[in-house]
Amino acid sequence: MENLSAKYGKTLNLDKLTSYCPGCGHGVVTRLVAEAIEELGIMERTIAIVGIGCGGFSHHYMDIDAIEATHGRSPSFALGYKLAMPDNIVFTYAGDGDTCAIGLGDLMHAANKGMPITTIMVNNTVFGMTGGQMSPTTLVGQVTATTAKGRDVALQGYPLLVPEMMQSMAGVKFLARESVATPKAIRKAKKSIRKAFECQVKGLGYSFVEVIVPCPTGLKMRVKDAYARCANEMTDYFKPQVFKDETEQTNAA
Repeated sequence: MENLSAKYGKTLNLDKLTSYCPGCGHGVVTRLVAEAIEELGIMERTIAIVGIGCGGFSHHYMDIDAIEATHGRSPSFALGYKLAMPDNIVFTYAGDGDTCAIGLGDLMHAANKGMPITTIMVNNTVFGMTGGQMSPTTLVGQVTATTAKGRDVALQGYPLLVPEMMQSMAGVKFLARESVATPKAIRKAKKSIRKAFECQVKGLGYSFVEVIVPCPTGLKMRVKDAYARCANEMTDYFKPQVFKDETEQTNAA
């Protein structure tokens, strides 16, 4: 029998089938996070703080410790854990609904504190788990369960650009937006996720990566069409880029 752990790494728990829907981008992001942890050799001292939603399942498929936070409060849980266990690596993993709706205040204050914590925000532009309702990142004109005629700027405002809100924060040392729309984009996303963890390993400050992913179920689309939308419409507005990279520093500023 093939040794899957030797082939794919010990961090991934390959004995479980994921509960992610077919075509969901969470599976790709979970894999990239697991690979970064494995490659950096930090598996034994890493803990995930997961939110409420589809992203809350991510730790089921990684052989690391985890805490399930209350809705939107993952960054605050992470701050408390890091203060208690400063030598350990702590990261939050949650969707756009959890992270930048109810959790936006917690996220901004955690980022502004500049403590060495890593946040992975998976943005599919809907509240996926609860039925595809509008989230803060829902695109203008996008039809959801709560915007039957499409998101209207006059009524619901503009989609939130979270990394752009953090750019001026001195404590944020690595800040990026990536996507999983294509194989090339996935390779770039892996690089940014690894750098975000490296930033914490070096003790530099807060690191944040937003990853743009498709949600075929929430958007009621075929998988192929959902990925095409991710590669075009979604990344036209949420432009993948590295906003800030101060990972070459050797200690906190």
